[in-house]
Amino acid sequence: MTAHVPTPVLAIPDSAPFSAEQRSWLSGYFSALLSPDMLGATPIAGDAGGSSGPELAENDTAPWHDPSIALPERMDMAKERPLAPRLMAAMAQQDCGQCGYNCADYANALFLKTEERLNLCAPGGKETARMLKALAAEMGEAGAAPAEAKAVDGAAVPSGPRGYCRENPAPATFLSRRRLNGEGSEKETWHVEIDLTESGVEYVVGDSLGVFASNASLVVDAVIAQLGARPERMIGEKPLRLALMEDYDLGPAPDALFTLISQVTGGDTRKTARALAAGEDPHGDLAALDVLGALHKFPMARPDAEAFLEALEPLQPRLYSISSSPKADPGRVTLTVDAVRYAINRRQRLGVASTFFAERIAPGTPLRVYVQKAHGFALPKDPKTPVIMVGPGTGIAPFRAFLRDREADRAPGRNWLFFGHQRSTSDFFYKEELTAMKEARFLDRLTLAWSRDGSEKIYVQDRMREVGADLWAWFKDGAHFYICGDAKRMAKDVETALVDVAAQHGGLSAEEAVAFVQGLKKAGRYQADVY
Repeated sequence: MTAHVPTPVLAIPDSAPFSAEQRSWLSGYFSALLSPDMLGATPIAGDAGGSSGPELAENDTAPWHDPSIALPERMDMAKERPLAPRLMAAMAQQDCGQCGYNCADYANALFLKTEERLNLCAPGGKETARMLKALAAEMGEAGAAPAEAKAVDGAAVPSGPRGYCRENPAPATFLSRRRLNGEGSEKETWHVEIDLTESGVEYVVGDSLGVFASNASLVVDAVIAQLGARPERMIGEKPLRLALMEDYDLGPAPDALFTLISQVTGGDTRKTARALAAGEDPHGDLAALDVLGALHKFPMARPDAEAFLEALEPLQPRLYSISSSPKADPGRVTLTVDAVRYAINRRQRLGVASTFFAERIAPGTPLRVYVQKAHGFALPKDPKTPVIMVGPGTGIAPFRAFLRDREADRAPGRNWLFFGHQRSTSDFFYKEELTAMKEARFLDRLTLAWSRDGSEKIYVQDRMREVGADLWAWFKDGAHFYICGDAKRMAKDVETALVDVAAQHGGLSAEEAVAFVQGLKKAGRYQADVY
């Protein structure tokens, strides 16, 4: 008979610089870390002090930790590894924080069963969720995967301090929006301001803001019409229409919806729905099927509204890099948001939070928000350290925050910003601010790249190579390098350009140049906020 090992209880002292709510949460968190399950686990793969227990996931031993690698290749790279690293390989590898963790920590939380929700990896989407379900089946009791907790089901989900986790958001107020693009732009980008005075939350530059947006009413009404349901029908504590507006994801159709459709149809229609539920793509249109698209594809399927809601995923908060500084912008936070609109099969699709900010929310409207603390993305502790920032498009957001913060502190360190977009006349975000900083000699260098201004497309990585000698000199002076933006292409291209700069201007071999960049990362001198 195995002896019961009590879980240690660690109490954060009243003298600690936290609120009572924060102390309570931290006590629970550290007690969980000291639980028997955690004590039997190896905290770091290969750690000399952790010779027993299962191997957990961690970045330094994860060659697949690269968002440009496709999921099948990542899983193949991890196929001989234990379960926790394989769970990590299924993640999108962006360390974006939308799930409330980084990729390795989310995998370890699932493995240790401190987290049961398998659908939190927003950038990984259905592909990641399916893989996590398959892997979770290996560790579930009697072969069963952990239950998928949904917020709308009232499932018990661990909650941290108010305003610092997705499970416990704080109140805020939408203040304003301002279009950043000029006439002739092909993009629609907004500077968004939010009042935080009611929230009680604080942030530092480098953090992100989680926002709970609502679905567009035109999409919700189209879904209800296709169901043939009454919008005022009460399901639980809310009318159907309000529940669809606030609580349910109407994006990519989940497998459970296709399973439900297969149960209320027959013949070839049932076969098609079952195939889609299994991740097959019999008609080549699976990637284009959102919830409304799935209902259009099976017009004779009219599931009961309550069963329909049960088949949907919860509406997840959206995470945005903060573009303001609490020192320069006290009591408020700003975001830089691209409005997402595109057409599939002659029907317009809308980004939920981006069009919420662009057109649906009125000034003075309450919001629910939370601060997602940065995972290794912050200004250097020494204000004299030079910083190089690469942020094309909305990737400029955290670097506007960095610059405003350093300017407020009168930090003596040099600042170099690379910014790029399509056209200089219409897509130069925050032009007046940046120009003023440059004229004041606070922003030492401002390097611009425009992809549509001439016959040749110029990107930030091209500009990096052009000024490679100066870049190398900054690195020799101890500069920290930052990048924000697209994870799949831009970030990889920028890293390749940096390797080229190290090889050409540092006199390094190809292998030494790669090792130099990896050394920057390990030293915390190369930090990324990619999505």
